[in-house]
Amino acid sequence: MSYMSASEPLDDSRKLTRRVATASAIGTAAEYYDFFAYGTAAVLFFGPLFFPSADPLVSTLAAFATYAVGFLARPLGGIVFGHVGDKVGRKKALVITILIVGLGTFCIGLLPTYESIGIWAPALLIFIRVLQGFGVGGEQAGAVLMTAEYSEPKRRGFFASWVQIGAPLGFLMPLALFALLNGLLTHEQMMAWGWRIPFLLSLLLVIVGLFIRLKIDESPVFAQIRETKAAESRPVVEVIRDFPGIVVKGVGAKLVEACTFAMFTVIILAYGKANGLNENVLMNTMIVAVALEIFAIPLMGHLSDKIGRRPVYIMGAVLQVVMIIPFFLAVNQDSFLLTQIVMILVLTLGHSMCYAPQASFFPELFPTHIRCSGIALIWQIGSLIGSGILGLVAVKILQVTGGHYYGLAIYVIVLGVLSIIGLMMMPETAPRRLKGELHSWGHSEKLD
Repeated sequence: MSYMSASEPLDDSRKLTRRVATASAIGTAAEYYDFFAYGTAAVLFFGPLFFPSADPLVSTLAAFATYAVGFLARPLGGIVFGHVGDKVGRKKALVITILIVGLGTFCIGLLPTYESIGIWAPALLIFIRVLQGFGVGGEQAGAVLMTAEYSEPKRRGFFASWVQIGAPLGFLMPLALFALLNGLLTHEQMMAWGWRIPFLLSLLLVIVGLFIRLKIDESPVFAQIRETKAAESRPVVEVIRDFPGIVVKGVGAKLVEACTFAMFTVIILAYGKANGLNENVLMNTMIVAVALEIFAIPLMGHLSDKIGRRPVYIMGAVLQVVMIIPFFLAVNQDSFLLTQIVMILVLTLGHSMCYAPQASFFPELFPTHIRCSGIALIWQIGSLIGSGILGLVAVKILQVTGGHYYGLAIYVIVLGVLSIIGLMMMPETAPRRLKGELHSWGHSEKLD
């Protein structure tokens, strides 16, 4: 006769959670690869290719405007796929979004330029960008939610944060690929055809991500409420009606993280171009800092289980605000060592301290049947204000200030202060910090 130890079901549960978390991270990496490949190309190539102008800064401004257009579509995607996730299932929403974003990115690699078809080239680029934003808008909420709902309560911060690794991975791959191509090809070759390679290669990543997501079962918590017909509601309406304060404060909390990641990975390249800084120094230090963040994110997720979501998040927000002026002062020295140090401080540490807790913090704010919609509203409205508007105004700010950093620094400081205020007003949700209180996660569970 064989006997099963009490730890075996828990071990099996953790193995399943790890599998779901890994699959979600890879799928998220595929979608963010698509989104960030555009951001890098917008700075380096798309100005003259799709928006030619006698003034290079004007071309870059136009290319950045289309970068921001993707963020304008994200709240709508969040509402639509949040509804799908709450009514039909998390898995179905994730499969649809990866197809929308992935195929759109592949198509960018096939687009003719302005020289070939005139105004239709930027028009098609903008259309695809809107589709990408629509798809990404519904992706993140479903991905973090799928993993969070599989995780055991006391380790939810750690396991849910694995999904967040997909963002730096998705950013790192196209950035590293563009850096490699820049080293292997001449500028003329990159402008003629080299820029297309990262977009065309994205199809392979999408196929892998899609295959993995199709192998995941539906969230057990969602399956439970489907059986009891608890999902028969109007999720978005219910979120806005019953949780308006949580949504507003959550959007406030999201601002600093969304703003600073865009600032330190995309906008900084435009800043460097405007000030004649070494492009390779910026890109290489960025690659190192983002690569290190892959390891920092689960550590910060684990820390949020130990001391709470809010303290970790607030420390990250404060670090971003305090470091923004020293960051630009260091970058202006055009020194690899100084730039690397501040990149690690603001990206590896500051951003991961804000980004990692979100994956468990935001889901824990809402009941199961409206959770996907609630997360999507916070995530995408916060991203639109923090990153999307920044994409629209960043190059204009550089124009108005003659390339000086103070306009960009003020933007970060204002959003950072708003995030800290929002976080101070939000409840703590980490089960280990609730001291025996009931916590609703599909059903009431006792937490100690």
